[in-house]
Amino acid sequence: MAEAAAAVLARFSEQVLGLPLPVGIRLWDGSTAGPEDGPAFVLRDPDALRRLLWRPGELGLARAWVAGDLEVDGDLYELLKRISTLLWERDEPGSRTAALRRALSVLTTPASLRTVRRTLGLAGIGLPPAPPAEEVVRRRGPAHSLRRDKAAISHHYDVGNDFYALVLGPSLVYSCAYWQSDPSSGSGDTLERAQEAKLDLVCRKLALREGQRLLDVGCGWGSLAMHAAERYGVRVVGVTISDEQAALARERVAAAGLEHRVEIRVQDYRQIDDSPFDAISSIGMAEHVGGKRYRAYADILHQLLKPGGRLLNHQIARRPVRDEGKYRMDPFIDRYVFPDGELAPVGSTVSLLEEAGFEVRDVESLREHYALTLREWVANLEAHWDEAVELTSPGRARVWRLYMAASAVGFENNAMGVNQVLAVRTGDDGRSGMPLRRDFRGASPSVPA
Repeated sequence: MAEAAAAVLARFSEQVLGLPLPVGIRLWDGSTAGPEDGPAFVLRDPDALRRLLWRPGELGLARAWVAGDLEVDGDLYELLKRISTLLWERDEPGSRTAALRRALSVLTTPASLRTVRRTLGLAGIGLPPAPPAEEVVRRRGPAHSLRRDKAAISHHYDVGNDFYALVLGPSLVYSCAYWQSDPSSGSGDTLERAQEAKLDLVCRKLALREGQRLLDVGCGWGSLAMHAAERYGVRVVGVTISDEQAALARERVAAAGLEHRVEIRVQDYRQIDDSPFDAISSIGMAEHVGGKRYRAYADILHQLLKPGGRLLNHQIARRPVRDEGKYRMDPFIDRYVFPDGELAPVGSTVSLLEEAGFEVRDVESLREHYALTLREWVANLEAHWDEAVELTSPGRARVWRLYMAASAVGFENNAMGVNQVLAVRTGDDGRSGMPLRRDFRGASPSVPA
């Protein structure tokens, strides 16, 4: 059975996808397909094959991985790079059935064909395996309503603060760091130093000064709010709709003795009613807003700012596509990682901010920085694997390892980018308050507590 299945996979790739298998395939009884050197998929049982053939492409592979039916032998990053061109999704049952029929045509005997069909649950016999428990099963209400957004955020962020501390390290910053050099080169740059450099870069771009009021939208565990208050002397309102994030952020603020300068709220950005603010930071939050609501998001932030106030919008972007309306996350990310998340090209983001009344003054790409950051997070997860599994579940830990490694490859391949967009709400007289020349490299001030 397994030998026949290996032949099906090879045939599927060559005849349906038009390419030879780029990685090795090893099945549960020792049968193999594809190249013998380099990384390989290890299918531990027939369920792995059923998942791959019922949903060929990213979602089927992810389900097999998360369920533990599929492992990787060799370099995970190299394997993901090799298969990136083969991942595809087709929702039309007819197309999938035709693809399977052509793949199964490699089998020459009726008996072997019946065996494979019976095992895979084809031709009306059986059903595809149930998705792993970590998958989002049901979504209620309109996309990006207050209720549905809170549920989506909870799915991703309320999985345990201790788990995130293992992955992110002491900085507890869940967005790309700002590196001086590649940490693998032995330069001495560490994740914690690079994250502190990113926090300070944000504060310098916003030109924060003592006594100002900063709104941090999507404040996470409070790292930027604390950095801005402690180093720049500003008063900060940090908002998140994750209950677990807010609880730990408040504990960290109290431990640092910053309660008089930092307020952490469980609040949606659409519910803020105590403007104006001198500056707004939105770091890794706008991906959750949704394309249809992005202009409203930009309008709200513009209204919350004082004239002359600055916005720093730090956001992941995807490459432009032919259909400008299709910016949903890939199937695996949408169902297991960031439900309802959407990525848009940086040009679309800049245009919508401008339409809302902002003047965009600077755009900086940090694409390579995010690839380095993700590799560090994966290394942290792998180094504390048993503890991470105990804190969450084997499936959840596998989700995070796959999504972070695949995202690192995406940034390295320029399939995705991440950009800091600095914008200003100009005054009625058109003045921006911006210097004639941009220079964000200056040292941060030291403000006494």
